[in-house]
Amino acid sequence: MIVYFGRVDVIGDLLDGVRALGGVFGRPPACPPWSLRFVAPARLSLATMVAGRAWVVPAGGRARALGPGDVVLARGGRPFVIADSPQTSPQIVVHGDECRGELGAGGWAAGGALLVTGACQVGGELPGRLLAVLPDLLVVPGGDARLAPVLELVGAEVTGVAPGRQVVLERLLEMLLVVTVRAWFAREEADAPRWYTALEDPRIGRVLRMIHDAPSAGWTVVSLAGAAGMSRAAFARRFTALVGQPPLAYLTEWRMALAAESLARPGTTVAAAARQVGYADAFGFSAAFKRVRGVSPSAVRAGG
Repeated sequence: MIVYFGRVDVIGDLLDGVRALGGVFGRPPACPPWSLRFVAPARLSLATMVAGRAWVVPAGGRARALGPGDVVLARGGRPFVIADSPQTSPQIVVHGDECRGELGAGGWAAGGALLVTGACQVGGELPGRLLAVLPDLLVVPGGDARLAPVLELVGAEVTGVAPGRQVVLERLLEMLLVVTVRAWFAREEADAPRWYTALEDPRIGRVLRMIHDAPSAGWTVVSLAGAAGMSRAAFARRFTALVGQPPLAYLTEWRMALAAESLARPGTTVAAAARQVGYADAFGFSAAFKRVRGVSPSAVRAGG
């Protein structure tokens, strides 16, 4: 029996290109009021209360209470406020991802609020597929066991004085992003996408990981069914029921997403992008790309 250990997975593929650009840690005054307004934030922003309590107020949305360890994930670049109270007017304005380092000067005491935020650089095609299935703003409670180990490290870093703190904090925020997405999709309110819930199925999840591990392989329904240990018909029915589309449709869509990501990089030719996703014939690749994406690969390469 062959035991398959995939090198990558679906979430790993989608978040691989996301980088935390700024780890901003704020020590609001021990005594309220205090308020920070994030204007034109990054496409994806992360915030957590290391200590104390606060409120997050998205533009045009309802205020949500934040306790110690709660993690906020905001997407879409819409403004939001984090404050001691929804009624407190902003006192500090953070523009995009330009602010790095510590916000506020002193005044923090044990029992006070300690806020950490990060702006994430989201470039390319693949992360956008994940952002599209997330709400504009979500909150994962700090009591979630998935978050605890990373939050402990974040807290130790921002309260310490070791050299390289900024770099370490940014890497920790990237870890926190991944575990936050995992924790969110595990919640009933999340309405996780079907391809994510399908990962829990032993047979179909294994096939999805194989596709992502080797998208250029010459997969067929027969070979994928064999990897799943199922008959061709039973596999096709189960895959479609769990993922929401037939196996080869999913494979083609993923290949074209990878190709679009590649074509957006300077110097990548259509023929090279075709080979990277398993097409020996650039003409066949171009036809498949336009059928799936609605534009030609040449247009994507030209920035259209």
